[in-house]
Amino acid sequence: MLCLVLATTRAQVMKNFAAALSADPEVRLQQVTSGAAALEAVRASAPHLVIIDGHLPDTAPFDLVQELLLINAMVNTAVVSPLDDEEFHEASEGLGVLGRLPLEPGPGEAAQLLGKLRRLLGQGR
Repeated sequence: MLCLVLATTRAQVMKNFAAALSADPEVRLQQVTSGAAALEAVRASAPHLVIIDGHLPDTAPFDLVQELLLINAMVNTAVVSPLDDEEFHEASEGLGVLGRLPLEPGPGEAAQLLGKLRRLLGQGR
């Protein structure tokens, strides 16, 4: 079972993405609406992946990645970001972010992200 946390206040925009993640029978998805709640989720359950929306009310996405790593250095992260690949690489360098997602990710991005996570965890399909 893959445990994922999606931190976003944009539930409507993320609806199809979240539905695609949840449709996988091997995924348990928890949705939270703040960086503080994401930190608490990592403390409580050590998820495999935290997906961070860049529009959280209480923290910047890369600051949250750093805080998450202090709690659990093994947690994987992905960030929803408007940055292009080069800018994203610069901003996330050294943080071990699994990947960048577009501002309105959908089912295709969900499938790609799960595939990447499974390969990283040695659960490749």
